[in-house]
Amino acid sequence: MSTEVLDINTLENWLWDAACKIRGEIDAPKYKDYILPLIFIKRLSDVFNDELDKLIDDFGDEEIAEELLTDDHSLVRFYIPKDARWKEIAKQSIGVGEYLTNAVRSIARENPKLQGVIDIVDFNATTAGQRIISEGKLKALIDVLNKHRLGIKDVEPDIIGRSYEYLLRKFAEGSGQSAGEFYTPKEVAILMAHILDPEPGNKVYDPCCGSGGLLIKCQLRFKEKYPDDTKVKPIRMCGQEIQHSTFAMAKMNIIIHDIEAEIALGDTMERPAFLESDTSLRTFNIVTANPMWNQDFSQDIYENDLYERFIFGYPNSNNADWGWIQHMFKSLKEKGKMAVVLDTGAVSRGSGVTGKNRERDLRKEFINKDLIEAVILLPENLFYNTTAPGIILIINKNKTQKNEILFINSSELFEKGRPKNYIPNIFIEKISLIYHHWKEEENLSKIIKNEDVVKNDFNLSPSRYVILNKEENLLSLEEAVIKLKDAEEKQKNADKELSNILNKLGLSND
Repeated sequence: MSTEVLDINTLENWLWDAACKIRGEIDAPKYKDYILPLIFIKRLSDVFNDELDKLIDDFGDEEIAEELLTDDHSLVRFYIPKDARWKEIAKQSIGVGEYLTNAVRSIARENPKLQGVIDIVDFNATTAGQRIISEGKLKALIDVLNKHRLGIKDVEPDIIGRSYEYLLRKFAEGSGQSAGEFYTPKEVAILMAHILDPEPGNKVYDPCCGSGGLLIKCQLRFKEKYPDDTKVKPIRMCGQEIQHSTFAMAKMNIIIHDIEAEIALGDTMERPAFLESDTSLRTFNIVTANPMWNQDFSQDIYENDLYERFIFGYPNSNNADWGWIQHMFKSLKEKGKMAVVLDTGAVSRGSGVTGKNRERDLRKEFINKDLIEAVILLPENLFYNTTAPGIILIINKNKTQKNEILFINSSELFEKGRPKNYIPNIFIEKISLIYHHWKEEENLSKIIKNEDVVKNDFNLSPSRYVILNKEENLLSLEEAVIKLKDAEEKQKNADKELSNILNKLGLSND
């Protein structure tokens, strides 16, 4: 086993090589459920061995150190039973799946924080009478992982954390629609963290946290601003996730990054986990989220809500975007701020439509109360479950620029990538600076009065207010319909005016 200090490239290549050992044997969306827990176990075991070695040095005897640990698990971060340590796992040549499954279950028994996290996968599982992962593939995977240590002196928490995120991105590339359930592109998460800009003592919340990336990026942004400052009050983070396997990924991701966060399993809309009382939500300084776009929710969720979340109105059953927004808004403290990633239609659907429209009317409530601070249009083909662009909607209960909204059209600020585009750091910084300095920049940002948004029938689409300098400006279907309706309305008013003039002159325009 190699003992060199690992750099990020070596680590990423090694871990991806390990993941490839079981590729082809199971579907791409599933193999992450096997490789991620194994890397996690390897990290826990190697760190435990480092902590054990220190105790042996302190007490001068391995047997005494082991006895102390058996009696008091708090001497180490996570206690790993002897038979579950990586050294023993790596020795196995037969019955590997059964041994691994027993090992992770024994680790979970000794560490309540890991129950429901590493013990949800059966490495010995079968389907249609066949092993999901064969003994040979499992042994090959363990052998590859055994090449390097992941202990305290071998790799820093931020490096192992970045590598873990790298694997999540690689898994998202092959996961199709299911990618959106667990992964937000790294650069989108970084941009949101820069916009939200956590301060000492802030409480941060993600109600649909996936694999925890948005929370982690908030923590990393905080550490950038206050590196190694022990006098600074830390931020506290909470997240909830509905999918058990994704919840497990989030817990592992948080621990791998050496970050503290409270992650809950469950349905946020029906059973929010973070409560002040039976009918009152816990509130946070910052809310960050990327909920699944355009979800179907029963009207019962809105009508029978115990927490008074949907006071601005009920969304349509087939589109929960503004249901999520209202849950997040209710979870904000008095001067709190939130940033949420949504489908572009969430900020434009219904505008220009005659009569009532639930989404447009919900936007109207937020705009009239001067709660919308900014809307950022993202480039296309960033997200792994769609090629469509998204938007970041920022709602702030403590706006400094009253009755104004900043629109940023960053749709051209990207680099081509394979299989997905990405936003380079220089563009992340550019967008962040425009937001924080409340700047207008030609072909990129525009500050619009609320009254002008009202005139545009509460349309919050950045592309409506920030026109890019292109030879050909193609409108989306929704934008084209809105412009057509505007033109029809102007024509109708002009015809009415002409008719009045002709009537006064005793003429007819028939």
